[in-house]
Amino acid sequence: MKKNKLLLIGWDAADWDIIWPLIKQGKMPALKSVIERGVYGNMSTMNPPYSPMLWTSVATGKTPDKHGVLGFIEVTPDKKTVRPVTTTSRKTRALWNIFHNQGMKSNLVGWWPSFPTEPINGYIVSDRYPKTHRDPMKQTPMSANSIHPWENKDEFKGLRMFPFEITEAHLYPFVPRAHDVDQENHKGLNAIGKIVSENTSLHNAATRLLRTSEWDFMAIYHDMIDHFCHSFMKYHPPKLPTVKQENYDIFKDAVTGSYRFQDMMLERALQLIDDDTTIIIMSDHGFESGEKRILEMPKVQAAPSLEHRQFGMFVAAGPNIKKNQKIFGMGLIDVAPTILHHYGLPIGKDMDGKVILDIFKEPGEPKYIDSWDKKEGDFADLDLSNTETDPLSDEETMQQLVELGYVEKLDEKYEKAIRKTRIDLKHNLARVYLGKKDLSNAKKPLLELLREDDDIDKAPFYMDLISIAIMEKEFETAHEYLGLVKDSDTEIKYNLKFTEAKILEEIGRPKEALKILEEDRKRNESGQVLFRIGKLHFQLGEFEKARDILEEAIEKEPQKAIFYTALADTLVQLEEYEDAANYALTSIELVKFFPKAHYVLGQALEGMGDLENAKIAFEMASKLKPKEFHKAEQSLENVIEKLELDIEFEDKVSNVYRKNQITVVSGLPRSGTSLMMQMLDKGGVDILQDEKREADVSNPKGYYEYEPVMSLYKDNSWLTDAQDKGLKIVAPLLKHLDKKFRYKIIFMNRDLNEVIQSQQKMIGKKPEEFPITLYNKYQKMLSNVNIWNKKEPGVEILYVNYTEVLKNPKPVLERIERFLGISLDKEAMKNCIDTSLYRNRVESE
Repeated sequence: MKKNKLLLIGWDAADWDIIWPLIKQGKMPALKSVIERGVYGNMSTMNPPYSPMLWTSVATGKTPDKHGVLGFIEVTPDKKTVRPVTTTSRKTRALWNIFHNQGMKSNLVGWWPSFPTEPINGYIVSDRYPKTHRDPMKQTPMSANSIHPWENKDEFKGLRMFPFEITEAHLYPFVPRAHDVDQENHKGLNAIGKIVSENTSLHNAATRLLRTSEWDFMAIYHDMIDHFCHSFMKYHPPKLPTVKQENYDIFKDAVTGSYRFQDMMLERALQLIDDDTTIIIMSDHGFESGEKRILEMPKVQAAPSLEHRQFGMFVAAGPNIKKNQKIFGMGLIDVAPTILHHYGLPIGKDMDGKVILDIFKEPGEPKYIDSWDKKEGDFADLDLSNTETDPLSDEETMQQLVELGYVEKLDEKYEKAIRKTRIDLKHNLARVYLGKKDLSNAKKPLLELLREDDDIDKAPFYMDLISIAIMEKEFETAHEYLGLVKDSDTEIKYNLKFTEAKILEEIGRPKEALKILEEDRKRNESGQVLFRIGKLHFQLGEFEKARDILEEAIEKEPQKAIFYTALADTLVQLEEYEDAANYALTSIELVKFFPKAHYVLGQALEGMGDLENAKIAFEMASKLKPKEFHKAEQSLENVIEKLELDIEFEDKVSNVYRKNQITVVSGLPRSGTSLMMQMLDKGGVDILQDEKREADVSNPKGYYEYEPVMSLYKDNSWLTDAQDKGLKIVAPLLKHLDKKFRYKIIFMNRDLNEVIQSQQKMIGKKPEEFPITLYNKYQKMLSNVNIWNKKEPGVEILYVNYTEVLKNPKPVLERIERFLGISLDKEAMKNCIDTSLYRNRVESE
């Protein structure tokens, strides 16, 4: 018996939310046995979550833009019609091609897509093998190219099961009251018959190969759970209010029945492998089983995929696999590199995935090759000149996709069907790029799609362009696109309020965004809506409200890592550091490679005084971010200073000079900022100013202003010129500073009454006309500065009282010198002070 074998089993749409209760009830013993002797965890999916694309990513370690499978259907090579997706769409080598080149034997059963079969060293029983006629009473012959080697077709011919062979007894595990249903006419029972017969056919072929063939790698794919979920999840407990009681009573066990049946098939497979064989069981995505279940599908492309959840499941066991441990951070594209590493083979540098080293007892060091696609040799590549498919097989497979709702019924005029397919595939490609945050490549096909004739719904393209515009901070463009969607006749208007609120939030109008979402909440209190409401309260500095709302969001959707991170971030602001650390850790359990979660964990640990572990968390956050993560890097510097230089931070003031630091004088207008700028100038700080605003009676010694500051909210790229200089920035603009720089901010505090009286006088109003509204706004603004300061590790603020500067400048100047970490001419600074200019003082009682 060969050693180091690996069996990969794919369960489309399998979800832990269904699995764990069944395991607890003792109803999935086979899977439980694998978990107990191996590892388990979440498997993160990709966008869009279309199964042929996802399973090809599993087999190649690459994203769909690289592997070429972009949907459920494809245009035929002769450009005359369309057909279900085939192997011909794949433009990169899969695991079995690589193993063929390395002299290994592979068996493939049911993989989607694997038709037409490739001439590998081993067997392929393709996804077309089990497909049967839409009439359950008719047999369908096996399609040519559905089996490899074709000369061995007779071995598998008798293993196929047909829907008409399904009896009442076969239905009872799924529908215990099957005898109460009109089995001749009820579509639900017919659907079960077709799903069960096809998956049984694949099981029969798989177990035959497990029993009778030699192999190094074997992969088996089942779509049973996914098909059952799409057909019967609406009847799954708990009962949804609009579901008829009679239908609920009949079909409430159908989904769990499919899981149990799948577990029975797994049990037989486990009996046919030995202890030297490594086994992986996984799904490509999860499936909504709670209140987010959809009863009426919108008429959008591949609408059933809206029921898919972000996380699938992953289980592995074998000689070199850790035992009974939960692992984190896995994605679909990681499976192929991990399997290659299992065999000691190099990973292609052009693969998007990484080796999941955490699953191995002895992980070893991964090896790499530039690309398996560029390597010369025999890879059993498909001969594209001889890949005729079977029209009958195409028709049956297409019909099933139509019945499931993944594709629309084809227009009788094939040119329309071809055009729609071309449009859908281009849109899918754009969504793949969008999922990868490759915005320029995502935008190009979307803009091309907008130029299509107006007989297609362009709202989905606009919605993706809105997402891109928001990420690129092109908010006017986003708002324009949103208006076009609102004015169109589209099925996707269910998401428009949410999108409008996002735009308002990004342009700095959080209160308006909050109002829209609160209205939307009355209609649909989803976890996502609650999350956005919580984030808006956080943005407004209302941390207690943010905490309460985010806790509700997590209760609604406990699998969302970003929800836990947001709550942890909120708790850090509330200085509830221990709880913050726990929520950040939960987020990391869900998505291990989540930079923001590691960063917030570092903040919480730093708040708890655990500087060593905070340092590790900040290092991980910085390492994981694909681009520079300035907050993490600055926080790491701060912690290292505390640990190694024994520097005490008091109110975030370190008294350390940092190369290229930017010295900012800030405060409310008329709070003494011009005086402080004059003092720094005389004290030896190089000032960034343009002297365009001349001195006047309000500021007889000058304003020390720099015109680009006024447009800081639109453009902060010029801040490079401010390094190692001083400049003045009013308080409301501080939040627009570029986070990649370090800032020492001298913030001028002055009695608010004096500030407002001085402003009133400056603009020609009577000082006694006191504007209460403005007073309250200024108080809120000062509070927001404190909140902002706490969130920015690259910012240090020294608060300086204007009155103290005038009355007792010596200690103030010493504090400023220590704060900046540079020598200042304090005598020259002191000589700048002219108390005669202190004209709007509030006399003490």
